[in-house]
Amino acid sequence: MQQIAEAIGGRLIGNARAEVRAVASIESATEDDLVFVDDEKHLAAALRSGAGAVIAGEFAAALSCDRPLLISDHPKLAFARAARLLRNELSEDGGGQIGARHATAVIHSSVRLGPGVVVEARAVIGEEAQIGKNTRIGAGCAIGARAKLGDYCEIYPNVTVYAGTTVGDRVIVHAGAVLGSDGFGYVRDRNTGRYEKFPQVGRLVIEDDVEIGANATIDRGALDETRIRRGTKIDNLVHVGHNCQIGEDVIIAAQTGLSGSIVIENGVVLGGQVGIGEHARIEEGVMLGGQGGVLPNKILRGKGVAFWGTPAQPVRQYLKQLATLARLVKK
Repeated sequence: MQQIAEAIGGRLIGNARAEVRAVASIESATEDDLVFVDDEKHLAAALRSGAGAVIAGEFAAALSCDRPLLISDHPKLAFARAARLLRNELSEDGGGQIGARHATAVIHSSVRLGPGVVVEARAVIGEEAQIGKNTRIGAGCAIGARAKLGDYCEIYPNVTVYAGTTVGDRVIVHAGAVLGSDGFGYVRDRNTGRYEKFPQVGRLVIEDDVEIGANATIDRGALDETRIRRGTKIDNLVHVGHNCQIGEDVIIAAQTGLSGSIVIENGVVLGGQVGIGEHARIEEGVMLGGQGGVLPNKILRGKGVAFWGTPAQPVRQYLKQLATLARLVKK
């Protein structure tokens, strides 16, 4: 417990030599598990549970109990950090295949694999690809030629990483995601009415500590690059079009669709099923509610301001309009 306390910056009360191996909910915890409480009203339930240790706020600092307490001013964040530490320790202790390459995996002779890389069944890694240390490539993944994946990445089964894509360190990509596919770009011949494909020869860069949900798709740039910056979290079934620039610590919820050449600045939060038109810009710290829509070339600005509706507008203004409309209907 002392190691965990030091790693997460918590204050330990109780047995420093106690050990836990995993995290769990209060309801399902066993003596090997760590739980957290961020509201004093749940503390009694945590102390009655089977958990081996508890992370809690300052409200628990004066307690005397039969198990270690880790005191933190942000218990939920401390719990998340402890979970990551425990998961890494379990992997390094050999929860299994360290540096394993399954017999059915196809790895080109020019591929550079770092120490501790795991390549699971039926994965294919193309020529001159680079895989950083302690990264896991799940079953059925396809990693294209010259792709670069950093250290400590977790690439779940059936992920496709197109040729030339760059992925940073500690990136998590869930099953079925596609990184670096062609953008949806065509030119119409006015004489024939037919569409011809515009070149899609740019690249995709995913920076460190990004998480990408299951079946998400992120297109590479048409001529330049699409970039997802450090710490951004993308939910399941999200589509990011070509040439998009996504800032740091952005949250994008499920089923959101971004057209091409959109700029999303740092700290933006996009709710589920948001739709944004091409060349729009969402400035730093904006929050856009579920099913909100932004028209092409528009700009949303105002750090901490919540927007909603289609076309998106500040939520208070939007709600006033709805109320006015309701009164008019009654009349």
